Amino acid sequence: MNQTFKILSRRFLAAFSVIFREAARQADHAVLSRHIVALNKKTSSTDIINELSVCLKNTLNYRLFAFVVKKAAGGVDVWLDPGMYKQSLEHIILQDFHLENPADLTYLNHDFAPGDHRENKHQYISNLDHLNFYEIFEDNCYARLYMVPRKPVYAFHDEVVQLMLQGCAAALSRQLKIENLKTAAVIDPLTGCYNRREMETQLCRHIASATRYKNNLSLFMFDLDHFKDINDTHGHQAGDLILKEISFLVKDNMRQGDILARYGGEEFIAILPETGKHKAMELADRLRAKIAALKIPYNGKTLQVTASFGVSQLTSGMDMRRLIEDADTMLYKAKRNGRNTVMPGLIKVCPSLAVTI
Repeated sequence: MNQTFKILSRRFLAAFSVIFREAARQADHAVLSRHIVALNKKTSSTDIINELSVCLKNTLNYRLFAFVVKKAAGGVDVWLDPGMYKQSLEHIILQDFHLENPADLTYLNHDFAPGDHRENKHQYISNLDHLNFYEIFEDNCYARLYMVPRKPVYAFHDEVVQLMLQGCAAALSRQLKIENLKTAAVIDPLTGCYNRREMETQLCRHIASATRYKNNLSLFMFDLDHFKDINDTHGHQAGDLILKEISFLVKDNMRQGDILARYGGEEFIAILPETGKHKAMELADRLRAKIAALKIPYNGKTLQVTASFGVSQLTSGMDMRRLIEDADTMLYKAKRNGRNTVMPGLIKVCPSLAVTI
């Protein structure tokens, strides 16, 4: 009797488990359908990934550790679960995407100071033994989803994930195409800086803001000295390499809110919000020194260039044309003064005092 009861109990539990899993499967698919509809209404890549995160947590109770999207220009964008920080997964992402430099990882929903990981290693690294990943291949989009489950994994879970990823891939691919078209319209393809048209749009906006709130706004213009000689001597590929390296150097040494644009040829403009003329000249002089010290290897040779800078500041009644003209006039004076200099310049009167001319 007891043996028969045990057999019936096991059969009942097995049958109940099947029924329960099927009910759960149907419920998850209903939730899944709603989220796929929501995915296609999103208007940014980050919002699409956020929706995917919510769906997977609602349906499967997964902890979404990371969603990583390969960028066409190199590097990857990384979305991290709010409870997860970068150290546990960073080395895995670098390895999976064949990257060597952590600087190639752009974190979409976290800001990390250098060396700032802010995580409990024991809490997360131990879970990586159960790390699952899924891949997305869709036209212009390659991505990986990394997850760790918090409850038993049923056979239909993979089906749910794959269906959700198909919906995500289509929405993400479409959005990336839109974003790439927008980027192509405003970004100089060689240097990655804003182009002249976008610089003018940004400058008009910053002039209006500075005028309204009575904030400082400065601008500097610089170009590379004797750049034609470099192209004539070493070829245009060498010139292109120099332009890229110089633009990377300048961007790396500017604040996050500053704007660098390629104005034309070897000439660049930087917009410096909430910055007075004196500080702008100090920044320009630091950049001038860094450019002069930069050594660029090319075809077994070492290339070096210098740059001349002209600085201007927004004053009452000044428009965009006048602000750029003032910087251009100062740049011309820097060229006349022997190049590799900043105009107006800084005169060191004593260790604690500097005035402008």
